Amino acid sequence: MLNVMHSAASTPTPISQWEDLSQLPAPNSAHWDNIKTQLDLVLLALETLTGIGSDAMLSAATDLNLESKVPDRVALWRLRQSNPLRKGQGGRKKLDVEEARSLVLIICYLAKQHQEFIRRAVSSLEQAAEANREPHQVALLGDYIDAFCNTYEERMEEDETISTDQLTHLALKLLIDLLFYSSSGGHRRLWLALMDRSSKF
Repeated sequence: MLNVMHSAASTPTPISQWEDLSQLPAPNSAHWDNIKTQLDLVLLALETLTGIGSDAMLSAATDLNLESKVPDRVALWRLRQSNPLRKGQGGRKKLDVEEARSLVLIICYLAKQHQEFIRRAVSSLEQAAEANREPHQVALLGDYIDAFCNTYEERMEEDETISTDQLTHLALKLLIDLLFYSSSGGHRRLWLALMDRSSKF
């Protein structure tokens, strides 16, 4: 059974979170493609679950004093377009460590804002598992899975090796991850997860 997390201590200030991330290990250059992909997919899960868009992400950047890293829609689009799975070459660029840290803080800030909704979705997933129901049979989860799969297929290069079942599994895994990232210390969890997963490819 999935374990629903509960918030612990109060969230550190944005400055202390940035300093916290700065003290954690930086990724090996060979792992950057995987990290760029993971960050974009976590954002994809967050936006398709909650319905947020670039405006909310830019607002979060402002609240976190990260305007210099993510100043506008074009900059945000270019950062996300650095994901090598994305369609098209226009605007694709390298992602540096500070930009990656900025996206981590934005993701966790927005996840915390929508923590109750994320928790409700994970709770629905737990209940479906206990009742031996398919997740897509639950309205909230079905809407999320459809939105995630459709948006993934719209934005990413075609890959015949990825099935709908695999995309559904990815969507649900990212949903559970978002609950962890919405908690106190979520920025550390996400950063360390990026380091850990990228090193396994």
